[in-house]
Amino acid sequence: MSAERDSAVGEQGPDGGRKTAGAARTAAAGTGASASAAKKAAPSKKAAARKPAAAKKAAAEKTPGATKPAAKKAPAKKTPSAKKASSAPLKKAPAPRKQVVAPKKATASVPAAPAKTVAAHPQGESRTALVRRARRINRELAEVYPYAHPELDFENPFQLVVATVLSAQTTDLRVNQTTPALFAKYPTPEDLAAANPEEVEEILRPTGFFRAKTKSVIGLSKALVEQFGGEVPGRLEDLVKLPGVGRKTAFVVLGNAFGRPGITVDTHFQRLVRRWKWTDETDPDKIEAAVGALFPKSDWTDLSHHVIWHGRRICHARKPACGACPIAPLCPAYGEGETDPEKAKKLLKYEKAGQPGQRLRPPQAYLDAGGRAAPPLGAG
Repeated sequence: MSAERDSAVGEQGPDGGRKTAGAARTAAAGTGASASAAKKAAPSKKAAARKPAAAKKAAAEKTPGATKPAAKKAPAKKTPSAKKASSAPLKKAPAPRKQVVAPKKATASVPAAPAKTVAAHPQGESRTALVRRARRINRELAEVYPYAHPELDFENPFQLVVATVLSAQTTDLRVNQTTPALFAKYPTPEDLAAANPEEVEEILRPTGFFRAKTKSVIGLSKALVEQFGGEVPGRLEDLVKLPGVGRKTAFVVLGNAFGRPGITVDTHFQRLVRRWKWTDETDPDKIEAAVGALFPKSDWTDLSHHVIWHGRRICHARKPACGACPIAPLCPAYGEGETDPEKAKKLLKYEKAGQPGQRLRPPQAYLDAGGRAAPPLGAG
């Protein structure tokens, strides 16, 4: 009876009725199933939450405007043109170094042609460096030739201007051997202006081009008498008006007879300043201007003597004595001539070789320094 009573006992439903035990169990089972279903549904909600985020990310990748800034992507990729541009300086860098570097002093094994090519221009030399090198060369030459002087014999401006005109296309030595007879017979401008051209030609024959030179010296003597009262003018603009007198002759006269600075651009001067790369000009007037700008005006006359003396004694036109040159470390053209010291000594001239100089009556300072006077014309 109790068992039947227990089985009849049930819960009261929402409608006020009673539920049986089976119904209760069925309800309980339904509750458990719903709970497990709820648990299974929870992960799906998280996955559903993740799906929109992934969708947004995919949409962002597909959307052009949502890409990363170009600045971040630029380092990752390099265009071919950028690679070429960055590598170009590395390929071209060695070339200028080879042009800039030039040996200060060539060796005897270096042939003349390559040395000349390498030293065609002192690459990279600034204007300041050029001025310093040029002035140092002049100082070195002043020590080598402390007795440098005009190598024409003269006693007054008239004799100097005539001797300078006669020195064209010949040596100063030949002029010095010729002018004593000329000035002995025609000591003044008045005398030479009135001279017989044939007699003057005979005296000047040893100097070469004697007819043209006779015309010049007689013509300039007449101009001195007629225009300047028989006196040699001390101004450049007046001197260049005289027959046969150009800027070179005028500066010789101004610098050595009147003490007024001037640069004498003769063949030796032109050759050496181009070898030293002081200038590339070939016109005498342009050479004068270019070299004059490198030195104070007060140095011009002595500079001319130093350069000309060096050109006559050591730095010759055809075969310079490079091995005996005192300024070899400063010369871009070192190696064009003989570099062996012993062989180079044999190329020296005048007092550097123990030979007579060009003047018959040189200054005492030259004689005191070991120089020797030249022999007169006709001497054995």
